[in-house]
Amino acid sequence: MGESVAEATLTTWLKEIGETIEMDEAIFEIATDKVDSEVPSEVEGILIEKRFDIDDVVKVGDVVAIIEVDNNSIDESDSIEISNKETPIEIITELENNIENVKATTTNVNQNSESYRTNDANRFYSPLVKNIAKQEGISVEELDTITGSGLEGRVTKNDILDFLANKNSAHTQTETTTINKIAPVQKAEKLEIKEATTAMPSKKPATVETAQKHQISTVKNISGNEVIEMTRMGKMIAKHMSDSIATSAHVQSFIEVDVTNVVTWRNNVKDAFEKREDEKLTFTPIFIEAIAKALKKYPMMNISVDGDTVIKKKNINIGMAAALPDGNLIVPVIKNADQLNMVGMAKVVNDLANRSRNNALKPDEVQDGTYTVTNVGTFGSVFGTPIINQPQVGIMALGAIRKIPSVIETKEGDFIGIRHKMYLSHSYDHRVVNGALGSMFAKSIADYLEAWDINREI
Repeated sequence: MGESVAEATLTTWLKEIGETIEMDEAIFEIATDKVDSEVPSEVEGILIEKRFDIDDVVKVGDVVAIIEVDNNSIDESDSIEISNKETPIEIITELENNIENVKATTTNVNQNSESYRTNDANRFYSPLVKNIAKQEGISVEELDTITGSGLEGRVTKNDILDFLANKNSAHTQTETTTINKIAPVQKAEKLEIKEATTAMPSKKPATVETAQKHQISTVKNISGNEVIEMTRMGKMIAKHMSDSIATSAHVQSFIEVDVTNVVTWRNNVKDAFEKREDEKLTFTPIFIEAIAKALKKYPMMNISVDGDTVIKKKNINIGMAAALPDGNLIVPVIKNADQLNMVGMAKVVNDLANRSRNNALKPDEVQDGTYTVTNVGTFGSVFGTPIINQPQVGIMALGAIRKIPSVIETKEGDFIGIRHKMYLSHSYDHRVVNGALGSMFAKSIADYLEAWDINREI
């Protein structure tokens, strides 16, 4: 876990007691306030005990599960130490009993899994998919009808959750149709009961409980409206943003930047760069390089606030806001960004962006950021007013690059020409960053980009 993470929520068990676990195979999933991730096994063996249930909060250092390993995995030094000690008969008896219990448990698990063998013997279902199917009462025939989006047509967690969502929605709509056919007085009584049920948090419809259980967020109520339950990550983002507004005195500075030289240079080198490095060269690493240089020039932007004290950061770690497929945002961090050349920056940016979309980030890869960048231009926005990522004191929004007519000054006189321009939007914490520093910081980034060398080698 990351250095600042003290606990995590256990969200899913991927293995059942009695099942065999391979080295590096995922055993369970956890969620922190930063990222969701799988926890792999460090050994091969059989899962014989779970010490936490789903939704339990686990402290760092707690034992979550017990795995029985083969005797061959014991270190040689341990074997010598054990052989030199007398082994009481009670310990031998207890070990024999434990082995029998594991065998019995394994037999039960195998028997239970028989009901989820499909008509197609070649189709594979992961333990997670089978567990969800058992919990929700999905029959073998229904499971076989689900179209898989995974490798070789395998059914993924999202596939079975989408199936459940559609099934619950259809069930609710059928219930609505039935109610509409009831006599007027009976219909009114039914509607009163349903509306009261919806208003009482302690007695939600079964479909809503199912949705919360698997983070399915949409269900239709009697009136035909959609009741959308926020996902766990959505709730955390909402709280984080609200806390930031309540904590910091937000103020913004905007500056227009002529990035014609940057656009021309990238167009000239991107194909050769991709062929040589097998990586795409986007605008993001260029802008992050400029921001890293500005942070080095103005170190009082690379700080955090802790109560009445200011912490000046030694490292320049730039967070890069990335959009997830579900519409949420996550901020992976480029550590020591000022020490990377353009090739290294492009590789790190592409890697973090790809793994963000695939939910494959590690907890420490979304921590310890000292400044954040968000690219609102990706969605066509000219500029934005981003919210500071606490406990940082600044965030830069990159607007869309547009071709616009512009006055060009030369020794021979001024003329109108077509230039590539964009806006930088700098939000900063006015408690500790005054307008002069906030504006000079943004101006230094603009100056660096406008002076870009179109003959720069990479």
